Amino acid sequence: MIANARQGEALPTVPRTEIQRGLKAVLPMILSFVPFGLLLGAQASQKGFSVVEVPLMTGLNFGGGSEFAAVGLWTSPPLVLLIVAITFLINSRHLLMGAALAPYLKHLPKRKVVPALFLMCDESWAMGLSDARQRSSAGHQRGFSMPYYLAVAAGLYLTWIVSTAVGAALGPAMGDVEAYGCDMAFVAVFLVLLRSMWKGVRAARP
Repeated sequence: MIANARQGEALPTVPRTEIQRGLKAVLPMILSFVPFGLLLGAQASQKGFSVVEVPLMTGLNFGGGSEFAAVGLWTSPPLVLLIVAITFLINSRHLLMGAALAPYLKHLPKRKVVPALFLMCDESWAMGLSDARQRSSAGHQRGFSMPYYLAVAAGLYLTWIVSTAVGAALGPAMGDVEAYGCDMAFVAVFLVLLRSMWKGVRAARP
């Protein structure tokens, strides 16, 4: 009974520890999100988006690549069908990303999986999948840690929305934002993700 009580006391600390682990792991990614969030927000404001419309777009879509494409294609009046088609095409990679995570999520109820997948972006997917593989290799029965993943995904999601909103507010005063070279953050982040998941040329062919 005492052992059970001790186990019961220890259980609530597990998610908290996993959340802390996720926040610690994602901090470098959060810092990298800020410059190209500012860049997107500034570009959108210079295309006529308001400070409210920018975080609304980034919060509902949450796909940096498609958002940059949409802003780049934005005209007055906008070519809505073209923008929708390009956005769908770029975001279709999430179908494959979700399929890669599916084996690690099948034991979870849909009420948990659906919100988790809504928060999925390239970085949170890569970190969540890599962590699940490492935990499975270490002998964890259920390799996927939802508290860890949610800490990573929510941290990136909130950072993206806030940084794009700030970029939209500062956009008119920033001038030509591409001159600052902030877009290099995109390349740097994907190189880091690629390095962490690289298993050789043969495994990379698909």
